[in-house]
Amino acid sequence: MRWVWATGLGSLTLLVALAWYLAPLHPGAMALQLAFTPGAFGAIIHTWSPADLERYRAHLPFDCLLLLGYGSFGWLLARRTAVFAAYSLGGRRIAQWLMPAAALCDAAENALHAWLTEVPRFGLEPVYALAGTVSLTKWLLLMAFAGAMAHALWLRDDDA
Repeated sequence: MRWVWATGLGSLTLLVALAWYLAPLHPGAMALQLAFTPGAFGAIIHTWSPADLERYRAHLPFDCLLLLGYGSFGWLLARRTAVFAAYSLGGRRIAQWLMPAAALCDAAENALHAWLTEVPRFGLEPVYALAGTVSLTKWLLLMAFAGAMAHALWLRDDDA
């Protein structure tokens, strides 16, 4: 249980710190994550000052630590606790992979955003679409884990 708590609290702490660090960006980092076209991506990047762009790029290594933390947390929570005990073996296996899969999407997003924000990139519509898609997939997987956890806890309380 110690590792579940450590990865959970560590991830939460890092998430809050990164949210605070990125708060001055307008439009926010979430808008960039969900920019699927070069035009949408460029509109955000060109709204930011050079210091804002550097702020965004500087957060990426710390975001990699965050994704390692929350991916581990989700895996450990599903494997080492009774949170998903009401689920079938298959359901527990799916639950244990949701956060690590989201973390893999986050890693791909970070790599693509590091590359796409380094210098202007033209004529790469599929790369921008891929960056937006892996980001959206990350968010959907995170929401699926949260929903599954709420559902599993509801089932557990319902049985009590």
